[in-house]
Amino acid sequence: MSFVKRPGAVASWYLPGILSGLGLTIKGMFQNLLGIKPMPTLNYPEERYEYGPRFKGNHILTVRKDGSIRCTACMLCATNCPADCITITAAEHEDPKVEKYPISYNIDVLRCVFCGFCEEACPVDAIRMGPEWMTPGMADSQFDYDITQLAYRANLKGGVSSRVDDEERDRAGI
Repeated sequence: MSFVKRPGAVASWYLPGILSGLGLTIKGMFQNLLGIKPMPTLNYPEERYEYGPRFKGNHILTVRKDGSIRCTACMLCATNCPADCITITAAEHEDPKVEKYPISYNIDVLRCVFCGFCEEACPVDAIRMGPEWMTPGMADSQFDYDITQLAYRANLKGGVSSRVDDEERDRAGI
């Protein structure tokens, strides 16, 4: 006994589905050719997209009012980083009130996933994700940011001060 499959409802809707999809494609093609609605593209060098305030771009190390880096080398940002792109070398500070400070702070931006976990883990508001997103470079070594690139690059205009008030933290003994 042989069973013969008959075309069901799925097979009968095959051709109308293809024709309706083809119609949508042709309609979109003519709208773009005739300029009925504006194109959603930007002419990049002349026109730039403005991101919202929650955009997480390049990293920034914040500085105190005296110009020193706010980082206390607690290693929480490096520990919390899922891409393992942050390396910190700590040293003892001359001031006995300050336990340690970073002598090197490097971020491999090519490895970073820009998740913002480092910003959330920092207890002293030392690292932030800024609004910059254009990072041109010719070699891999140009994407390994150190302290000078993170805290004192030219477009930061002398560094970004922290949201945490210095005097209030000094009174608290931190």
